[in-house]
Amino acid sequence: MWQLAEAIRGLSDACMVLGIPVTGGNVSLYNQTGTTPIHPSPVVAVLGKLDDVARRTPSGWREDGQAIYLLGTTAAELDGSEWANMRGHLGGLPPKVDLAAERELGEILINASRDGMVDSAHDLSEGGLAAALVESALRYGVGARIALQDVLDRDGVDLFTALFSETQGRAVVGVPRSEEVRFKDMCTARGFAHTRIGVVDAASGNLEINGVDTMSLAALREAHEATLPKYFG
Repeated sequence: MWQLAEAIRGLSDACMVLGIPVTGGNVSLYNQTGTTPIHPSPVVAVLGKLDDVARRTPSGWREDGQAIYLLGTTAAELDGSEWANMRGHLGGLPPKVDLAAERELGEILINASRDGMVDSAHDLSEGGLAAALVESALRYGVGARIALQDVLDRDGVDLFTALFSETQGRAVVGVPRSEEVRFKDMCTARGFAHTRIGVVDAASGNLEINGVDTMSLAALREAHEATLPKYFG
């Protein structure tokens, strides 16, 4: 009960700082599987508004040669992550939340989208950077070449942590070549961390992460989409 109450308190704090209303949700104290209770995690619904849906920013890149940027800094925060869950670990300290940084990130994404400085944007949440890169590539079936050494050097993390940490306040964006200087200047003026981590490679059909592997989009799509059909037909 204490965990649930603190989760709700955190949601309230975030709503006040970010100016986001909760329009609905569900908190159940009774659902469980066998003798295993659910986690103390309320589910909420929020509502956003697009002034012009035709100008929405998609979650995947499309244009060859676009620069790929990581916004925000990465820390060694694997507790509570999808990676930890896959290994059967539940415990430790979850990622720290910086609501001011979250608000700043939101403003950057809104302004960059409105002014044509980004053509794609993807959150970093479940699965961290690795999942975001795969999903961005699969959105339109367009590959990319990624190198994370600058992130490792700046944030003092190893490659595994850079890929799977679920540090908050981050996003991956695709920046048109013509807008790269303007985009960097905006981030610098706001004092928000930004690192160029790659380039869109439309012809390759692969997602290449330096120091990890070159993975075909076809194989990634099969792994990403085949689970439900495999078990449910």
